[in-house]
Amino acid sequence: MRYTELFTHDPIALRVDSRPALGLLGILVCVGLPVAQTVSSSASARAAFTHKLVAAAVERTTHHVRYDSAYVHIPYPNGDVPADTGVCTDEIIRIYRAVGVDLQKEVHEDMQANYSSYPNHALWRLSRTDTNIDHRRVPNLRVFFSRKGEKLGITRNPADYAPGDLVTWDLAANVTHIGMVVDRKSEGSGRYMIVHNIGGGPQLEDVLFNWKITGHYRYFGPTPQR
Repeated sequence: MRYTELFTHDPIALRVDSRPALGLLGILVCVGLPVAQTVSSSASARAAFTHKLVAAAVERTTHHVRYDSAYVHIPYPNGDVPADTGVCTDEIIRIYRAVGVDLQKEVHEDMQANYSSYPNHALWRLSRTDTNIDHRRVPNLRVFFSRKGEKLGITRNPADYAPGDLVTWDLAANVTHIGMVVDRKSEGSGRYMIVHNIGGGPQLEDVLFNWKITGHYRYFGPTPQR
């Protein structure tokens, strides 16, 4: 089993008629919008997205992938390394792409607009974006999911980790790793299992607490432009 992570060491207050603020729900009621329907439709959309996302993650475990951390020139957008190769981040990228989200494009656009928020210079002495590799690095994905998704608490309670959640780890000596929580439970521990690639291709395993957790996120794709 290989524990080498991708390029870890590579150089590369509202007031209305003088009354206190009504808040969002009060405003919706005043203008006649169906509050319950509005809130529930958003929750329903997230649940539907998560269902598809988790199904895509489980489907990845049917693929044979040789662990290969080589730098590869790929198209942009929707670029990918050869389908039979990749590392842990490539599985997350492929899972999201299966449900219509291109992390290559999303990470690149946010990094281009907010370069100093990302660790490219601090970790790899890079002065510009690189669509071939930026989205394939765990430290960059941690920043992206924190900025564009939901950054959740890190605990030792398995009930705090839900299907569709993204988890990052420090395997040791700052070697980073990422995987996704899915809806299959371990017969032994009763915990939700993880889809990840740590060297043997995409696997479904009970490894949530095997290593030091460094990040816990949820990401439902880009916010629609209004």
